[in-house]
This record gives sequence, structure tokens and C-alpha cells, in this order.
Amino acid sequence: MQQFDLIIIGGGILGTAHAWHALEKGLKVLILERDNYPLGATVRNFGQVVPSGLADKWFGYGLTGLALYKSIQAKGDISVRHNGSVYIASDEDEQLLVHELKAHYDHIGYQAQLLSATEVQQRYPAIKPGYAREALFFPQEISVEPDKMIHRLHAYMKETYNKLQIIYYTPVSSIKETNGAVTVNQQFQANKVIICCGHEGKLLYPDVFSNSGQVVSKLQMLRTIPMPELQLKGNILTGLTIRRYESFATYCPSFNKIKTPHHYEELKKWGIHILFKQATDNSIIIGDSHEYAPIHQSDDLGFHTNHYINELILEEASHIINIKGRQIAACWNGYYAQHNENNIFEHDLTPQIHIRTGIGGKGMTAGAGYAKESVDLLYGN
Repeated sequence: MQQFDLIIIGGGILGTAHAWHALEKGLKVLILERDNYPLGATVRNFGQVVPSGLADKWFGYGLTGLALYKSIQAKGDISVRHNGSVYIASDEDEQLLVHELKAHYDHIGYQAQLLSATEVQQRYPAIKPGYAREALFFPQEISVEPDKMIHRLHAYMKETYNKLQIIYYTPVSSIKETNGAVTVNQQFQANKVIICCGHEGKLLYPDVFSNSGQVVSKLQMLRTIPMPELQLKGNILTGLTIRRYESFATYCPSFNKIKTPHHYEELKKWGIHILFKQATDNSIIIGDSHEYAPIHQSDDLGFHTNHYINELILEEASHIINIKGRQIAACWNGYYAQHNENNIFEHDLTPQIHIRTGIGGKGMTAGAGYAKESVDLLYGN
């Protein structure tokens, strides 16, 4: 039986980040990934690393993750691009919120820059002049390519740490603890196991997951054909995002006072807020929407893509950039688990077996920072 200090179940960004910080402590680590490679939320997102959208301790986790990505990129290419993030305000209420958020970040010393409508046009000529009233720019933020980053990160970690093993195509169906040692799939043994299983709540401890308070969010996203004529550097976040993200909700005194314009009502019904990110091939990722179900009823969300939701996304996107339906090359669903009260699901089954999952849409930005604290608490600083 192969022996490890720590076994991590799940090779997405949250499990991988836990492995990273454990390896930094000198531990011998095994990652077991259910699929041939990660297929969940880690690869089905925008790849935007935006601490500016987070609040409280999650903002701090985002800063830790931002620094970690940059430090790794300096040693090996994991697809990091340093083009910043911008929130584009399309009306007076959204302008008010970006000013209030800037005041907060000025107070804590996180660099933020207001852009006039003219400056938005100069920096992002693909944005339609009629949309942008003003914008808030965060120059230190980054993006990664979600279909490349986790693969490159795994490869880099395997080259860097001789105490790491990653085994793919290995669903975990059995975890048993005996005398303080944990045996997984009757093949691997460790002192501790951390379960970072994304929205999968059926294979292991289904009763725990059913009663966890987690919900699963189903997202829809689209990708255009390569469009080099539209230059959209960095993370592009728009008015609906300003009206949704937790940093605005937490730090902007006017957030709960502004009204929803009539033309936003149907979009908000489906949890739609419009984001753009141009990939390295010049295609543009557009999204997204949010539908929810309890984790034990996540099958009710269905496997289909709702054409009506895609049309709503595309119609709103077309008011912001010049995009048409025939330019869409692909669309897909993504699924992630989240805990609406605690922002993450933490459950210790025993002193040796720990569940850390349900990080929601914050995983790419804050997962690495959260995982550092998680590992520090389990093993000591």
C-alpha cells in the first residue's frame, strides 16, 4: 500500500492549491482526480482573477492567490496575463457605485483608477461609446486561460516537487480510518485526507452533502470565433456585475438604495451579468447566467443549454460590443457548488478526514489563498 502524508481528492484549483501549500511544508502528497483531467468549474470559467470583486477575508485570500499565480508565472508559464480588470458603468447608479468602491479601495491602499468615458474608449476601443459612462480599473489583476492553466500548473508542480504524485481517472469510492490512518480505495494510505470534490455529492458521504446547505449553480457561457478586430485586454466586467458582486454589496453605501432598471429585470431573473474575456486565440468568452438547486437535487438543473438564456446574454452583450449570433462558435454549461451562508463548506468527519468544497464562483481568485489558511490550520503555521 502506497503511503503519503496527505491525500487530496479532487484535482481542480481548490484541491491543487491545498496540495501546493502542503508540499511547501515538506509533506508527501497524492492528488486523486476522478476524470482523465479536471473537467469541472476550474476549466469552465472565465479565468478572471479579480480580488476587487470580493469582500472581507475573501479579498485577502484573493490577494494571496494573485501573488501566488504571479510568482509561479515568473518561473513557468501557467498562462497568466497581466492586463488588469475593469468595471464599466453604464448609468448614473453604476457610476455612483464605482466611485464608492474606489473610495473603499483608496482607504485600504488597493490600487484603483477611475476612467472617463473617453479613457474607456482609448483603452478598450471595442466597447460601444453609448454604453460606457465611466469605469473603475484595477491594474494589478490578472487573467488565466482556464482550459490551459490547471494542466500547466499540474505539470509545473510535478516537475518542482518530488513528493507529489497525481493520479487521474481514479474515482474515490472508499475511505476508511483505522487507528488514525486513512485508507483510500484500499490502495493508498495517509495521515490525513482532504476532500475537494466540487459539486460532486453522491460518491462520498451523500448524507453529509445532502444536509450541508450547499446549492449547485448552473452557468451558461459562450465563446465567439476569433475576433482580432475587437481588442478587449484583461477582465471586462459590466454594469450588471457592478450590481451583483459582493465587494459592491459590502462596501458601497448606496448599493441597496439603487433601483433595477426595467431592461435589467429579465436578465437578473436568470442571474445574468455580462463579462468578457478575450482568449489568446482572440476568441471572446461571454457570460454568464445562474440557476440554482440544492446539491442533492442538482440533477434537476438538467444537462441542456437553455437557448432563451443564451439569447438574453447575447442580446445584452451586443449592446456593449459588436457581436452577433452567427459569430458564436460554442456554448456550454458549468456547474459549481456554493454555500450561501458560509461562502465555503467545511466539515471535519474525523480529525483525519476533512471536506473543503463549495467555494462557489470564487475558486479561481480566492481558492489558493483560502487553501493556504486551510492547510495552515490543519498542520500549523
